[in-house]
Amino acid sequence: MSCQGNTRARGESVSLSEALNRDTDMIHRLTYFEKRKEFFYFMYQRLPEIKDLVSWHLKIPQSAFTLGRIKEWIHGSFNLCIPIHVTDHHSTLPSKLYLRLPLPYRVGEEHFPGNANEKLRCEAATYIWLQRTTDIPIPHLLAFGFPGTLSFTAIKNEPLHHRLLWYFRYAVTWLFGSILPPYFSHRRRWLFDVGYLIIEHVDQGKMLSESWKEHRSDPDKRENLFRGLSRIMLSLAKCPLPRIGSWTMDDQGLITLTNRPLAKNYHMRENARIPTNIPRALTYTSTLPYYMDLLHVLDNCLRHQPNSIHNEYDGKWQMAALAGMRTVLPLFTNRELRDGPFVLTLTDLHQSNIFVDDEWNITKLIDLEWACSRPIEMLCPPLWLTDQGPDEIINDDPDELYPAMHREFVDVLRQEEIARYNSAECADLMTSNLKSGAFWYLNALLYDLSTMVAMFSVGLSPTLTWEDPEGDKHFDDTASLFWDRQSIKFLGDKIKEQEAYNERLRQIFADAAVKKAAEEGPSESTADHLPTASHSSIGALTAENAAVEADATSVPVVEETKQVKGQTISDHEDMVEGGQTENEEA
Repeated sequence: MSCQGNTRARGESVSLSEALNRDTDMIHRLTYFEKRKEFFYFMYQRLPEIKDLVSWHLKIPQSAFTLGRIKEWIHGSFNLCIPIHVTDHHSTLPSKLYLRLPLPYRVGEEHFPGNANEKLRCEAATYIWLQRTTDIPIPHLLAFGFPGTLSFTAIKNEPLHHRLLWYFRYAVTWLFGSILPPYFSHRRRWLFDVGYLIIEHVDQGKMLSESWKEHRSDPDKRENLFRGLSRIMLSLAKCPLPRIGSWTMDDQGLITLTNRPLAKNYHMRENARIPTNIPRALTYTSTLPYYMDLLHVLDNCLRHQPNSIHNEYDGKWQMAALAGMRTVLPLFTNRELRDGPFVLTLTDLHQSNIFVDDEWNITKLIDLEWACSRPIEMLCPPLWLTDQGPDEIINDDPDELYPAMHREFVDVLRQEEIARYNSAECADLMTSNLKSGAFWYLNALLYDLSTMVAMFSVGLSPTLTWEDPEGDKHFDDTASLFWDRQSIKFLGDKIKEQEAYNERLRQIFADAAVKKAAEEGPSESTADHLPTASHSSIGALTAENAAVEADATSVPVVEETKQVKGQTISDHEDMVEGGQTENEEA
């Protein structure tokens, strides 16, 4: 999530009928609302500790900076950002920084303890590796700390005796073949139970998302953007890595490529109580086990999400797609690239994480979480180039709309690759993947069940099945039997689980209606809407009712407020599902 911008929250509510029709586990999502409020209140109570921590890391007195008021706090899918305003004009520090903390209720910390620690170690290590290895423009990381007491401060902000000690440690680690990052390790006395990063605010340029819709049809601006993205992708692609995984940092401050490839789908699944069965220390030196594990995660989504199968037809469709994905894997993956190369991929590179100037030249990239090393054959242009989500791309016009933009992007990348490296290896690979269907297959591995099924059914299966009008139904009926040894029993059990899920969801809305009626008394029009939780600026916590529409069952929106030393924290904030907003991920 971007810690930039000051987007106003947009009120949103969800009706019972909408909640029942969503593929997401809405019972779980509706818990975010209270958990978000509790976490913000918890952090507000820790403001004195935060001031001590910031002063200690930055080596400035508390009189030289202020923390942002609640209305300035920003949060999104996975992080909370608290602004730090440096008021000492003689300081060499940036005038604005952010204290960035993972949201424990979004990264699976409750059910898989250690996930927040894993996320922070990988993100800090990625910043350090990129600063050391590439010229990609990223914000400065001034300090960070992991849950517990272990913390690190940029060596340039340390006193002389710490810098001398760091140089000694650097020499020792160099003798043993390692490179010590330019950060000095400490044991802190504050905020033991959370981890954090302190990063600079970006003021060079503006978020691409602010001008994307208005100017995405401008060919000159688009070419500048594509050229900048191509240079970044090529810079990473030309630094091959020995395995599939994520950079992480150990307690000595050394970074190693020894963490599982931590894309956000792992923590999202684990947060929803869906086990990935992928240990944190697991890396891959071959593509095949990695692809099979990605399919296993999708299998587990079907098995463990309570509303993953709505009815018999839906269940057979998904089971057949998963069985089909396993069967055709050799057809859409490159055997010659099985053992590498592997390249670092910025898997969360969306419009709100890219800063550009007025001509769309890239000035800075932010939010490096979820970066991991992947097979080079998974390298592709961003899927948001047509301003659509993955499922919209495949369902709209898979033969023309996105492929046309894909070709335009690859043409620019080819020019850059030839000019800089006298090669067109990456461009040729992207072109052949789109032509063969490997593009759709490899992307289908990375998204949720509904997107995977759409990519398989629309993007891949037409080239693999017969032209019989009943062919799809025959395929689903037959292939679904090969997904599991007891597919028929599993399907029956999941349909019963869906019915129980629907009843629990109806009860939640009914309880909300009773609660609101008790608080407000009877009214002529109520609604079966509940607020969902969302990406937004915390400043919006002070107002704005969610939109309410009448429906068959009267369940009104529930709103509560907490008074915190004169500031009102309202529960009424939207949390939009899926898509990206200006503050999509703090």
